[in-house]
Amino acid sequence: MLTKFSPFRLLKAGITFLKKYQKQNIHTFSLLFAVGLSLTFAISACSPSTSENSGTTQTANPNTNSSATNSNTVIRIGYQKAATILYALKAKGELEKALQASGASVTWSEFSAGPPMLEALYAGSVDFGYTGEAPPVFAQAAGTPFLYVAYDPWTPKAEAIIVHKDSPIKSIADLKGKKVAFAKGSNTNYLVVKALEKAGLKYSDIKPTFLSPADARVAFEGKNVDAWAIWDPFLAAAEKATGARTLTDATGLAPNLGYYLAAKSFVEKNPEALKTVLDGVNKVSNWAKNNPTEVAQLLSPALGIDAAVLEIAEKRRDYAVLPLTDEVIIKQQEIADAFYKIQLIPQEINVKEVVLQGNK
Repeated sequence: MLTKFSPFRLLKAGITFLKKYQKQNIHTFSLLFAVGLSLTFAISACSPSTSENSGTTQTANPNTNSSATNSNTVIRIGYQKAATILYALKAKGELEKALQASGASVTWSEFSAGPPMLEALYAGSVDFGYTGEAPPVFAQAAGTPFLYVAYDPWTPKAEAIIVHKDSPIKSIADLKGKKVAFAKGSNTNYLVVKALEKAGLKYSDIKPTFLSPADARVAFEGKNVDAWAIWDPFLAAAEKATGARTLTDATGLAPNLGYYLAAKSFVEKNPEALKTVLDGVNKVSNWAKNNPTEVAQLLSPALGIDAAVLEIAEKRRDYAVLPLTDEVIIKQQEIADAFYKIQLIPQEINVKEVVLQGNK
């Protein structure tokens, strides 16, 4: 089984393969990269049906749907607890209410991060989900058949590179030779790349330590890493618990957008179902934008983070469900080009090729 092998050995093997055969069999290498990426998050499988560790699945009332959606349609949504809108959509039952006119079903699958959720989308077990700006870049490079269908503005203030309150590190330039923790393939991976670039450093000048938010928190508090690049609400929680200092947030460095993604086959076969989902997401997004206290109270039990801390994070971000513009696509292309430049993805990609037509 793949889980018996180190993801880094898989990546190394893929790189060797690429050098030997260059442009031949790029897709094979991309698959190796995708597998290694998901394993770095300690996910032993990508869909709830293959591993109890990949997420929990709950099924809505099979007698709900809309008249515009086929009665046998199953909308399979991947979500993260820390990704407010889809978690709130599930918790509030808004989508089920919108679909009550006919008999389709909805399933909800929880994932720890964007990359394993996109692995599930690649495997065909998720139709719709939400991630930050970096995971779709890796997914496209790996040949995942998906489309960008909308974006969420988030905010540059909602992610940052932090150090211990008593750390001698005073600037990004001081990170040279230091261990910096972040989730590989995440928004903060790109933040680190751009922050180093602005400080005149190369990615190779630091010691990247790829950790999930939970593991990174342990490593940071134990001072086993020198710095941590992390997003809200984990950022707000770390600041409150440890008194961590911010070296920089993403202002002027990274857009820190979120994206709503859908499997290409789902979009083609169920355009009305997709519209129903996006309408539901938009309603909950409007509610969240105007009710940060209520959002914090909703998320607190699920995340195990104090509601007051979560409210800080909520007030630091924005909400909307927006069609992709040329400007947004260009920014996303810049991320893809940056990752290719430092060989985090094996080939150049064209983001425009996976944007829903008529939605930009």
